[in-house]
Amino acid sequence: MPSPPLAPLDHPLDLDHLARMTLGDAELESEVLAMFAEQSSRLVAAMAALPSDASALAHKLKGSARGIGAFAVADAAAELECAIRTGDNPIRAFAVLKEAVTDAREAIEAILRRA
Repeated sequence: MPSPPLAPLDHPLDLDHLARMTLGDAELESEVLAMFAEQSSRLVAAMAALPSDASALAHKLKGSARGIGAFAVADAAAELECAIRTGDNPIRAFAVLKEAVTDAREAIEAILRRA
């Protein structure tokens, strides 16, 4: 299931969604972004060898990504879950996820530097 927004984004994060989820609290936004950056890095590292729990790890990342508006990450995590379930090239799906996480983390680092 594709994630919002309806219009394409030119940014790895939907900042309007993030602001709604953090009730416009800039300090909370920074805290949530830092937590996601750390968590996403850990989860990608844990999934690198596609262990037996990779689908569960991708599911966890999908939920976290949706929460902060990293919809490309969420969609890529969902694709990895599906690929693992169907056996449809999870290595390619993981590469797409890894790239989406890298883009999101770079955007987060830029935001945190400005904060």
